[in-house]
Amino acid sequence: MVGTGAGGRGPRPRRPVAAGLSQAALAERTRLRQRAIARLDALPSGLTAEPLIRLYDLMLLTRALDDRQAILSRQGRQGIHLSARGHEASGAGCGLALDPERDILVPSHRSLATVLAVGVTPEDILLQCLSKATDPAGGGRSMPNHYAHARRRVLSMSSPIGTQIPHAVGAALASRVRGESAVTLVHFGDGAASKADVHEGLNMAAVHHLPVIFVCENNGWSISVPVAKQMAVRSVARRAAGYGMPGQQVDGTDPVAVFRAVSAAAERARRGDGPTLIESRVVRLAPHSTDDDERRYRPPDERARAARRDPLPRFAQRLKQWGLLDEPADAAHWEQAKQRVAAALAFAEAAADPTPELVPPDHSGG
Repeated sequence: MVGTGAGGRGPRPRRPVAAGLSQAALAERTRLRQRAIARLDALPSGLTAEPLIRLYDLMLLTRALDDRQAILSRQGRQGIHLSARGHEASGAGCGLALDPERDILVPSHRSLATVLAVGVTPEDILLQCLSKATDPAGGGRSMPNHYAHARRRVLSMSSPIGTQIPHAVGAALASRVRGESAVTLVHFGDGAASKADVHEGLNMAAVHHLPVIFVCENNGWSISVPVAKQMAVRSVARRAAGYGMPGQQVDGTDPVAVFRAVSAAAERARRGDGPTLIESRVVRLAPHSTDDDERRYRPPDERARAARRDPLPRFAQRLKQWGLLDEPADAAHWEQAKQRVAAALAFAEAAADPTPELVPPDHSGG
């Protein structure tokens, strides 16, 4: 790792040069130092080392937790799992652009990174996966990937695709009625973009200038249906003009691009300028769910192209180019994420299971 001073931008004070170094070695040391400083100067405008590393750590934690959930599903200890593989950069960028103390998140099945970013813990996630009594999403009665946490201002989505959009618009309207400065961010996929719920939500938010950020994470597949067979336009973001709101398409494998787009949309919403539609072009690096065999419909070459756009190695390479990461540090970050998930799983496994007394009367058969 390249050392930085206050704020993560400037070089640390020069240390005394070790005795006995040759002129060539001294020249090489100077060249490397100047190269590292130049890399730091080339960091994205307005961002220092700390938030960039935080983005990466969040992406790693999401991948490690997602992998564990897939294993739990295969072991029969968790129900169906809908993977967030390929969505990590988009989710992290969205989450770190929000204010967790006042903003509202309405997630989709693949919003794991965003949920973690706003303060839901791996323990919370795994309590839900294992249907434990202390699951904050529903006391062990909700499906996996239906993320919710009242204290963290995360609204549970409904299983029918797209129905979370009107819920998000209602939450934004409630915030306005209460005089709050909250912004509501809602995730949905390209398949949901063809549902009437999305049209109704976008239209109402635009008419009433509500503080909503609509983020369509477009991975190109609505289960087994490619995007070209379920919409005629090439970009979901182009639909924004029909509602009288700004629309923007971003590279969803670039967490910095997503962070900037969502930050700008949040500022716009807080000013009272209304909603924004963002299309985040992500990749799906796993089947639709653990019950799906994508080999039946997804060509091998298309899956290979998606794998080359995996956001984790792409962002790691950029961090290395900026002088913020090297191979040993990268391995250490990965190990930290895996250990965090292992500790969370041990915690969730030791938690109490629900008892019949906790089941509402209308579900107990009594």
